[in-house]
Amino acid sequence: MRKSLKKLGGLLLVCSMVGMSLAGCSQKEGEKTASDTASEAVAENKEFSYPMETDKTLTYWIPLNVNVSANYGNLGETDFYKNLHEQSGIAVEYKHPALGQEKEQFNLMLLDEELPDIVEWEWFGYEGGPQKAIDDGVIIPLNDVFDKYCPNIKAYLKDHPDVDKMIKTDSGDYYCFPFIRGGDLLLTSMGPMLRGDWLDELGLEVPKTVDEWETVLTAFKEKKGATGAFAYWYSVPDLTNNNPFACAYGARRTFYLKDGKIAYGAIEDSYKNYLQKMSEWMKAGLLDPDLATLTNDQVAAKITSGAAGASFAWGGSGMGNWTKAGKETNPDFRLVGAPYPTLEAGQKPEMGQRDNFYPGGLGCAAITTSCKDVEVAARLLDYGYSEAGHVLFNFGKEGVSYEMKDGKYVYTDLLLNNPDMSITHSMAGHVRANYNGPFVQDEEYILQYFSLDEQKEALKLWSDTNMKKYTIPPITPNAEESKEIAKVMTEVNTYRDECTLKFILGTMDMSEWDNYVSTIKSMGIDKVLEMENAALERYNAR
Repeated sequence: MRKSLKKLGGLLLVCSMVGMSLAGCSQKEGEKTASDTASEAVAENKEFSYPMETDKTLTYWIPLNVNVSANYGNLGETDFYKNLHEQSGIAVEYKHPALGQEKEQFNLMLLDEELPDIVEWEWFGYEGGPQKAIDDGVIIPLNDVFDKYCPNIKAYLKDHPDVDKMIKTDSGDYYCFPFIRGGDLLLTSMGPMLRGDWLDELGLEVPKTVDEWETVLTAFKEKKGATGAFAYWYSVPDLTNNNPFACAYGARRTFYLKDGKIAYGAIEDSYKNYLQKMSEWMKAGLLDPDLATLTNDQVAAKITSGAAGASFAWGGSGMGNWTKAGKETNPDFRLVGAPYPTLEAGQKPEMGQRDNFYPGGLGCAAITTSCKDVEVAARLLDYGYSEAGHVLFNFGKEGVSYEMKDGKYVYTDLLLNNPDMSITHSMAGHVRANYNGPFVQDEEYILQYFSLDEQKEALKLWSDTNMKKYTIPPITPNAEESKEIAKVMTEVNTYRDECTLKFILGTMDMSEWDNYVSTIKSMGIDKVLEMENAALERYNAR
């Protein structure tokens, strides 16, 4: 792991950068570190306006989002960056890891003597978490930086203390400029959907309970010839962790909040009940027999061809794209959203998919210890939280990607009706709203991105759950805990996934459930829960 060590007189002198000045820390004569700059910055605070006058070009390491890479080889080629450069006055040289090799190349980058000025990454995925990244001398704490150079994010955090709590370590260090979802409608992005035209033809209502779903899927199989009535991209954790039928049974595949404590759902009876139902549906031919190996393209083909009549997917890349493709060969093709199912009629769904306002994943930009001009880096990143930056990141440039209508930012046809590319790909050249980044995402983005009435209605249905009370906040286990948790959970998750599939496919009888649970317990899940709950207690005490 990269260490902040400086060799002087044959001795290795460690410069601590966690919440303290470096006035007494030894370093090479005349050398000025990133943390020196940040500490000196607290001394005075002067007025500042964009564009910034600087000849500095920042280096910025960031995985290139697939929506961008569909048309551009580098983020610097996009209209988004060109507008950011013009408005902020700050030039950026973007560096992208190879697609599919992001984690490996991130780890290799850490071995370099000189890091990029800014690294945008999923800092919870750093071994030991964001505090360890600070302690290892990879990134700098941002408390002093925010105070001196970042009035925009400071103002936002002051007005949103819940988010402020989320982007700190347990030691109180800010570590990144975060991606923040700016409204409740942005917290849920996926849900169950099915062929609305088939429902109309068969005289069926949108299903709300598991029993109603079973009736609909049976009708799709018997009367519409669906060879696997329900099919979805099972191998994607975000989808399988939020399987709508698991939600109906109050079952979680991984960790969740239960009565204020963290529990592991895959060993609870609710998970057993869910697996029992899926096993029954697999035997009855209601689930796609190739469920475990389906790719996204295969799911899309099954839905649009009629081999499947229902799925679980995102509202944009699923419902939106599939509807467009389906209508090309069948003008009556229509997908509708269904609420997360329940076991009893009339109940409000307890569980579903829901993010935190700070989801804690990609899109979080940190300043590294190699940055020679922290002010320039901080000014660039703080711009995303300014009023003008909010417009740029979410809507782009007026007269090009948006127009003002009745006081609202409205996307132009260049984005919404581009004949040469999808909405998703067109947007990605002008804004970052449809993936992530250091800014606050605007709800108006999703209401326009979802151009179909069916998408808008589905979003409301999918958001109407009690999932908030089950969602774990972005806790940060310490380095020792993280290492032990990773060691145990690698083994646990592999075993869980193998057995889950066997239970569903019927190659493992449900009579083996108790042995399955005892095996996971023997692997150390109870110790992991102790550490996870210790981290939760520290988070609650922030």
